[in-house]
Order: sequence, then structure tokens, then C-alpha cells
Amino acid sequence: MIKGFKNFLMRGDVITVAVGLVVALAFSTLVKAFTDNVINPLVAAAQGGNTIGLGWQLGHAGNKATFLDIGSFISAIIYFIIFMAVVYFVLVLPYKHIQARRGITVFGDEPPTKVCPECLSDDIPDAARKCKHCGSEQPQTGGAHSAGV
Repeated sequence: MIKGFKNFLMRGDVITVAVGLVVALAFSTLVKAFTDNVINPLVAAAQGGNTIGLGWQLGHAGNKATFLDIGSFISAIIYFIIFMAVVYFVLVLPYKHIQARRGITVFGDEPPTKVCPECLSDDIPDAARKCKHCGSEQPQTGGAHSAGV
């Protein structure tokens, strides 16, 4: 049982996800600091006055528990957009480029597949001549290089 757990942890994709999570959390801290210290003051300045934020008071005046804070929501949206842009441009694009140099397609459209008429496996590549599961001959699909057509 422990050996299986160790094998699971040492798989390449688990390590990749773990490293990505750690890097994403580090970027999250930076982006949160940016939104808290730059975006929030800008949103508050846009509203003007000395109120507790951009929004509406639903209860007693000055009670933060009953304040509908639209400014914080706008800040969270901006935070999310900035964070996802950082993840995309700093992690995803370089990873796609490195994998493309290795001949591996990631984060793209899945290649077209067909269903094997013998064993009904649905993950046979379109250009395959034999089923990888049962070994039966596969009919060629449109535009494929076939000698008999």
C-alpha cells in the first residue's frame, strides 16, 4: 500500500501539478498585494467621499456587516483576471512551447478519434490501421492514405 502511494506521488504529472500549485500560490500572493495596495485605493478614489467602500449600506450606517461592498467584488474580478493572465503567460505558454519542442501537444484540441467496430473502443486515432486494443483492421476514414480506394 505504501509502495503504491509512493509510485503515485512520483508520477511526473503529480509532480508537475504540485510545482505548478506552489508557483501559483506564490503568484497569488503577489497579485493580491497588487490589488489590495493599488487597485482597491483606485476603486475607492473613484467613488469619492469618506465612506467604507464602493457599494450600498443595507442596515445601520457605518455597519460593515450590512454593507454590500461592490468595490471588493470589482477588486476580486480584477485580481482573478490578473492572476489568470500571470498563470497563462508565465506557466502555460512556456510549458506549451517546451512540450512542443519535445513533440507533445498540450492544452490544444484533442486529435480526432474513431470507434473500433470490433471492440467498440472509442479512442482509436483517426489514421490508425489497427485497433490498439483488439488488433482488428480499421477502415480508413475520409482523406486518409489508403491503397485500395
